[in-house]
Amino acid sequence: MRTTRNPSAYPLWSLLALGILAGGSPQGARAQAQTFDLVLAGGRVMDPESGLDAVRHVGIIGGSIAAISAQPLDGREMVNVGGLVVAPGFIDLHAHGQDPVSSRFQAMDGVTTALELEGGVSPVAQWYADREGRWIINYGATVSHGGARFQAMPDTTPQGLAAVYRSARPNELDRIRSSIRQGLDEGALGIGFGIQYTPGATHEEIMQMFALGAERGVTSFVHDRSFGLIEPGGTVEAVQEIISNAVVTGASVHMVHVGSSGLGQVPLVIDMIAGAKGRGLDITTEVYPYTAASTSIESAIFDPGWRERLGADYNDIEWVATGERLTAESFARYREHGGMVIAHIIPQEMVDYAVAHPLVMIASDGVPFVNGRAHPRGAGTFARVLGRYVRENEALTLMEALRKMSLMPARRLEKAVSQMRNKGRMRTGADADITVFDPAVVIDRATFAEPAQSSAGIVHVIVNGTFVVRSENLVQAASPGVAIRRAVGLVP
Repeated sequence: MRTTRNPSAYPLWSLLALGILAGGSPQGARAQAQTFDLVLAGGRVMDPESGLDAVRHVGIIGGSIAAISAQPLDGREMVNVGGLVVAPGFIDLHAHGQDPVSSRFQAMDGVTTALELEGGVSPVAQWYADREGRWIINYGATVSHGGARFQAMPDTTPQGLAAVYRSARPNELDRIRSSIRQGLDEGALGIGFGIQYTPGATHEEIMQMFALGAERGVTSFVHDRSFGLIEPGGTVEAVQEIISNAVVTGASVHMVHVGSSGLGQVPLVIDMIAGAKGRGLDITTEVYPYTAASTSIESAIFDPGWRERLGADYNDIEWVATGERLTAESFARYREHGGMVIAHIIPQEMVDYAVAHPLVMIASDGVPFVNGRAHPRGAGTFARVLGRYVRENEALTLMEALRKMSLMPARRLEKAVSQMRNKGRMRTGADADITVFDPAVVIDRATFAEPAQSSAGIVHVIVNGTFVVRSENLVQAASPGVAIRRAVGLVP
């Protein structure tokens, strides 16, 4: 345990500026007199909303931050965090690993809220019910457009792929729309689209579902229709579809993983998003800090012509279960049976550009671990940004990184999801979702060869006032995570 920092060590000018000398403030006096459930004492508190970056003491009562004070506070439990950064818990808008193993890895990476927004879920109510009272971090999801297609479209094909490759008939479109409405009524955070995974969905269908999102005041979280170097049908056209749908319908839209969607055209794609945003569209994007994508080998992404579209070859594809690089023969064999692959196809300079860009959030796109195997982004995304991009490369400041990982994701959702207004901030009244880390040590340890390794330097993680990581160790019995959910039963 660290020794408590001596309050007399604070510079005299800072005490005067805060009004602590020459009478002090009534609020500070009240805070000092109160006994808190937990006090994080003497850490470097950083709040991307207000710009606060100073040594402070944080008092927590129940699940909320009750005080942030330059004066020492009294608590039933005192934890000295001198020399450590005390920041809002990281919010991952793109976490497919919605299982206990993946959630524990994310907690060790500083994540306090992990949301499944791209793919979404269906049925929504059951998905939330399955996690209630059992989750280590906060959880939530959109309603899945792809899931709605599978429910609405009877499948008589031997491969069971009608909902993937066939256009929906008018009555099926009505059922898709009805299924999405039901999911929103059950509290879904928005609508999730994996358009590239359902190429049979027409431009008109997607536009209609964007319109439904606009009608209900929620964001559409979108994996675009295609990515690749060949036009027409490549990245630029796919991004144009998203932007034009937002213009026509008035929808709020978030385009996922700009690195893998943009490939070698990331600056152009971000310029397109920035231009649309500058003309009043509610549009945002994100990136994970890795040069490899990950998905299922049987998906439409690897339909014939994929090597030309992606500018890749078989050897760029890694079979997750074994780590082997594929050949034409092994690709065909694995594709027949299905399974997860890692595609080493994103130029490093494109990832670096997106991570540093002020409009781009950080999100993991983490996929579930199976027998300890998965893309390392599910375990190391946030510590990787802090360690490699902030400390080692100085590509962005620490405050900028925290903004991308906490405040920006919270703001992306807060118009439709009231819970998010008290997340992503270090201020009185905010939820006590807090990540405490050592900026001199924090780093990702998960690698493509050994992905099931927790990050280093994430010292404490608190979710709703309860430790889930303490002294860099997982608190095994902790389950303070709550559902992030829109008000149920909203009327269209």
